[in-house]
Amino acid sequence: MALLTVRDLSLGYDAHSILEGLNFSVNAGDYLCIVGENGSGKTTLMKTLLNLQQPLRGEILIGDGLKKNEIGYLPQQTVVQRDFPASVREIVLSGCQGRCGLRPFYNKEEKQLAEENMRRMGISDLAGRCYRELSGGQQQRVLLARALCATRKVLLLDEPVSGLDPRVTAEMYGLIRDLNREGVTVIMVSHDVGAAVRYATHILHIGHTGSRIFFGTKEEYLKSEAGKYFLAQQEGGEA
Repeated sequence: MALLTVRDLSLGYDAHSILEGLNFSVNAGDYLCIVGENGSGKTTLMKTLLNLQQPLRGEILIGDGLKKNEIGYLPQQTVVQRDFPASVREIVLSGCQGRCGLRPFYNKEEKQLAEENMRRMGISDLAGRCYRELSGGQQQRVLLARALCATRKVLLLDEPVSGLDPRVTAEMYGLIRDLNREGVTVIMVSHDVGAAVRYATHILHIGHTGSRIFFGTKEEYLKSEAGKYFLAQQEGGEA
């Protein structure tokens, strides 16, 4: 069974639908990129997958031994979050909260996991630094290390390179690719279709209500009308 199976999902607010008839599945080891126009429901879908918002209709099935607390999440940052006055170690450790249950402290294993994930992200030397003093790229590495403390299986990433310069963007994409190669399943919202077709194994392209929805492999997307049109639009916008 797939890790995640979405069946006939409709999303929206206050009974107003913004996305309907969504069907796709994610298997262990997949790298799924979710692309589409602004306002098409990409972030709303992420929140629904995390059970932070209820769908209007349809269902999300979790299988293959995955538990709801085994999904790591890297959300889009707000200005307030970027100015959070905590140390890097404290923020990374907070990713272990789902493991603590009712226990009000972190145990030795959780502290070791935080140290391991800071090493994986190359930020061990920043452990004692205040988060708000870091660059945007360093902050994203901290949040990725935090997400990894919550999971060894699935990462949900919402525009993880937003606001980063080209060099740091390439480094972040490289980190995510390496994690996927190590066996972590990746589900990433991105406005960068070029990066999606470079790194992803599968593409979910969603539009506004009534628009065509595409789900398939990267190769199938490149041959599809949706893929050809959207790639041409992006290339035209960058010209």
